[in-house]
This record gives sequence, structure tokens and C-alpha cells, in this order.
Amino acid sequence: MTSLSVETLAADATEPITSAGNAHLGIAVLAGIAVIVLLITRFKLHAFLALTIGSLALGAFAGAPLDATIASFTKGLGATVAGVGVLIALGAILGKLLADSGGADRIVDTILARASGRAMPWAMVLIASVIGLPLFFEVGIVLLIPVVLLVARRGNYSLMRIGVPALAGLSVMHGLIPPHPGPLVAIDALGANLGVTLALGVVVAIPTVIVAGPLFSRYAARWVDIPAPDRMIPQRPSEELERRPGFGATVATVLLPVVLMLAKALVDIVVDDPENHVQRVFDVVGSPLIALLAAVLVGLFTLGRAAGFTKERISSTVETSLAPIAGVLLIVGAGGGFKQTLIDVGVGGMILDLSENWAIPALLLAWLIAVAIRLATGSATVATISAAGLVAPLATDMSTTHAALLVLAIGAGSLFFSHVNDAGFWLVKEYFGMSVGQTVKTWSVMETIISVVGIAVVLLLSLVL
Repeated sequence: MTSLSVETLAADATEPITSAGNAHLGIAVLAGIAVIVLLITRFKLHAFLALTIGSLALGAFAGAPLDATIASFTKGLGATVAGVGVLIALGAILGKLLADSGGADRIVDTILARASGRAMPWAMVLIASVIGLPLFFEVGIVLLIPVVLLVARRGNYSLMRIGVPALAGLSVMHGLIPPHPGPLVAIDALGANLGVTLALGVVVAIPTVIVAGPLFSRYAARWVDIPAPDRMIPQRPSEELERRPGFGATVATVLLPVVLMLAKALVDIVVDDPENHVQRVFDVVGSPLIALLAAVLVGLFTLGRAAGFTKERISSTVETSLAPIAGVLLIVGAGGGFKQTLIDVGVGGMILDLSENWAIPALLLAWLIAVAIRLATGSATVATISAAGLVAPLATDMSTTHAALLVLAIGAGSLFFSHVNDAGFWLVKEYFGMSVGQTVKTWSVMETIISVVGIAVVLLLSLVL
């Protein structure tokens, strides 16, 4: 087949750039994923480079012209960054404002002052879920685990009884709830409705986080009974501030984008008229870009100015929040490039052909694919992006509700059994002062419970909705 231009690919993304048969394509996909896995796990190559090389390898294995493969990859990278790049940046700014202003500590201190005894694990779930809404998973861990250690030490609580619920709250937010990068990319790839996905994500998240958090923590505390390590309890930087934002203002700022997006979804369902002025207004204010931008602008005053930040300090906070996300943007973009390469070599058609005779439901298939990639690469984001690319054709004829559930099935699969190839695994291990075995019995099992309960709730919802 002759080489294709970017314009040709843009005109018809589903047109295969190779005429390879299903067996050949299947081997090419496995080989491309194997290259990515090998580069990340064996050679410790950065995920951006691994995804780029893996995309080129996929095209080569599938017999596609190199220039067509490059065009597919760059098109997918550009489209993904255009779709979610600004949202990731805004989320990073909001998270940095929350941490530096002491707003996060305000939420934590207020809830802990009103919770004790058996209510503490539930309080930790609530804290982690609220704090985890605008924050990246790694940022949430770094922010919350020192607080978890302090609570366990001051209140003489079992570290696992307090820590597991907090980790569960963060992980569920990361895997299932937009505006986190993984769910956003899956929504974009599958053409799902963000508001509907967000609403259903909350429905799935509540029972999932209860089972994996407060309930499982009872057993985790018996399996691993260790004290909070002294070396990992740092001074909280916000204690140096003369004043901190108020509890109500901080919570309102964090929840603002979620409320706006949910309002848009509700208006879309109730009004259901694209020409209606009310719906058009909510379509604008409830879009992820405007919702997160509004939260950031509000946060400059409710968080930054409330903490006594000068204009220069606020500007510095915003600037420093953007530098760390460069790697995240590149990984997400390269994942989008890999996804587009998968689509353009004809994998979508192959999956449709093969799945016609399968008795397995599309939602379960999406979950299993995400589980396999998660286990192989250790990255929830890579698993989400790659799985979304593989099952995107299945979403073509789905209803709005089932397309949203497909996103959540992928998100649940992407959290399955975190182990030694996941950076989060080592972060938790070091903060809690656990051995590898203890981390597997607590953190890894907790992640697996989140994944299994998540897909179970998604499948139940698919039968009802």
C-alpha cells in the first residue's frame, strides 16, 4: 500500500494503513505491546520513549509504511494533547494551590477533629476522595500519606486501618473519576459523554471505595501490623503560614468543577434540546475546560489570597505547578499516538471481526484488556489509553450510558494488582516502611479489590440502565 498523508489519515481514521490479516495483526499488536513492556520493565526506559518506539514497531510488524505509521502516531499524539493537555495543566495548578496554601491541611484537620475511633477509617476515605478529585495520584500520595502517619501516631491507630482507606480513596478517584488523565483520555477515545461518565463514575466509586477501603482495612491491619515509621513523618510546610483558607471555601473550590460538570449532565438529560439557551449555557460552563478554569480562577482568591499570598507568590505557585506535568503530558500524548496507530493499522476492524462470535460482553472484554496491559506495564494510564484504543470500535453503536460504562470498565481494569513495575507500589512501600511482601498483601490486594468490585458494579449497572 502506498504511503498516506496526515490529511488522508485525518479524513478517515478507521481506514487501515495495512491490509494484513487478523492473525498477522494480532501478532503485530502483541509484539508492539511486548516492545513497550520490555522497554519499560527491563530497560527502565521512560514511558514516552517506550510508547513512541512501540508505536513504530507496531506499524513495522503490521507491514505498514513507515511514513504512514509516523503520520498516525503524530496525529494521535496531537489530538490527545489537544483534548486533555490543558485540563491536566489546570488540574496541576489547582492541586498546587491546594497544597501550598494549606487548604488541604484545613480539610484534613477539620474532618479529623470531628472523627474518632471506628469513624476514622471512613473519615480518611472522605478526606482522600475530596483531596484526590483535582490531584494526580502521585501528588495525592505525597500529600496525604504524611497526614496518615501523623493521625496513626497521634491517635494510636493501626497504620493499615488508617492508610488503606486513604489509598483506596485516592486510587478510585484516579482510575474512575474525570478530570483525571486516564478517564479523560478514555472518554475522548471512545466518544463518551463526560458528564454522564462522571455521574456514573461516582455511582461506581462509592461502593467500590467502601469495600476496598474501610472494610478491607480490617483484614489488612491483621495481616500487616506495623507502627508509623518515624523517619517518614515530616513537618507540614503549611504550618509556616500565618493563616490558611477556610474549610468551606476550600471544599467549595475543589468541588466546583465537579458540580459544574454534573450540572451540565443533568441539564442535558432534563432539557435535551441542543438549541435551548439554558442547555447551551450549561454546555459551555460545564465543559471540562471552563469548569476547571473557573475552579483555578476562584482558587487564586479562595486559596491563594486567603493564605496571604502576594501576587508574586501566586504567580510562582502557578509556574512551579506546571513543570512537573511535562512528563505526564508526553506520556499521555504518546499513549494517544499508540492508540491511533492501533486504529489505523486496522486493529479495530480485527476486534470487531473476532468479537462477533464471542459470548463475552464488551464491558468485560474491555476490563480484561486493561487488566492485561496494567499487569504488563505497571501503568494505569498506559493501560487505560491502550485499552481504549483497542476497544474504541465497540463503542460506535453503544448508547451514551453504555459508552460511559465502557470507560469505567477500562478504568477499573487499569487498577488491577499493582506490583513491582508500578512506581506507586514503591512509593507506598517506602512511606509505610513495609517489605515487598507486606506491600503486596495490603496495597496490591487493595488495588485488585478496587478493580474487581468496580467491574462488578459496572456490569450490574449495565443490566439496569
